[in-house]
Amino acid sequence: MTRTEIIVMGGSAGAIDALSKIFTALPRGFSIPIAVVVHLPAGRPSVLGEVLAAKSGLDVREAEDKEPIQPSRVYLAPPGYHLLIERAGWFSLSVDEAVNFSRPSIDVLFESAADAFGPAMLGVLLSGANDDGARGLQRIRALGGETVVQAPETALVPTMPEAAIARRAASHVLPLDEIGTFLARLEPVPPTTCQP
Repeated sequence: MTRTEIIVMGGSAGAIDALSKIFTALPRGFSIPIAVVVHLPAGRPSVLGEVLAAKSGLDVREAEDKEPIQPSRVYLAPPGYHLLIERAGWFSLSVDEAVNFSRPSIDVLFESAADAFGPAMLGVLLSGANDDGARGLQRIRALGGETVVQAPETALVPTMPEAAIARRAASHVLPLDEIGTFLARLEPVPPTTCQP
């Protein structure tokens, strides 16, 4: 089995509570980098990073354009920007058109991460009110990565998980209270170069 070098996560309505529960289940110093898109309104600063860091003890911050991906960090997409992962192992931010009525878009993050890391990655799709993320999760799985979808019955809004399951994009469908434990069991590895 390919080792996981990065985790990408996405959600919308209900995802902040889900992320809090997942992150508190991870050990301090969890070394696999995590990139997250949550649909948040643009035009005002977000305190999501501070909230999640305070609850979990993880190093949570907004990603910056051209920032290299580092272990033991959680990176959030800033409101109003698509978050992409480049093959060289760094982030880029974009103000391109909204995808699925969203900027940041989960699909944009997931698809760029799949292209960069292929089978060495894991995608996680959480509670949300549209189908953003389902197509990106499909791409992750098609390129050999693993995918986790929050069990719809444990999601505040099940539309997003249901869309991913309908597309057969889920390697695993897990209740919310099992996702953090699943991630904590992943074998962390030092960062390597992305696929050519």
